[in-house]
Amino acid sequence: MELDKRSYQILKWITRILATAILIFGVPFYFGYGNPLPFINPEYSMWDNTWLTVLPLMFIGLGLGWKWPKIGGLLITIPILFGFILGLIVRGGMSVHMFIPFIVGVLYILTGSSKVRH
Repeated sequence: MELDKRSYQILKWITRILATAILIFGVPFYFGYGNPLPFINPEYSMWDNTWLTVLPLMFIGLGLGWKWPKIGGLLITIPILFGFILGLIVRGGMSVHMFIPFIVGVLYILTGSSKVRH
């Protein structure tokens, strides 16, 4: 399925708005958590340290996606998928709230893969 120019523009801007909203709400949470990476805190569980590793990559991907949507989408989706898989192994569940940035990553990949530009 290929997007027409109008659909591409709408999808691109919806993705950018969602990415910006996630950054606005997520970055203060991340820095308020206590011990932001690159130093993993041994007092936190493996689950917490995993997501504290995934979040900075996700934030970088959300920002890069404005200019380079494919790269940004991959920087979002791959670490979150890793976190989902590890969550299933370690805790027997997933972080449902991480589906929102995951969807934004997929949308970035879709807009980056579209042949429609500008």
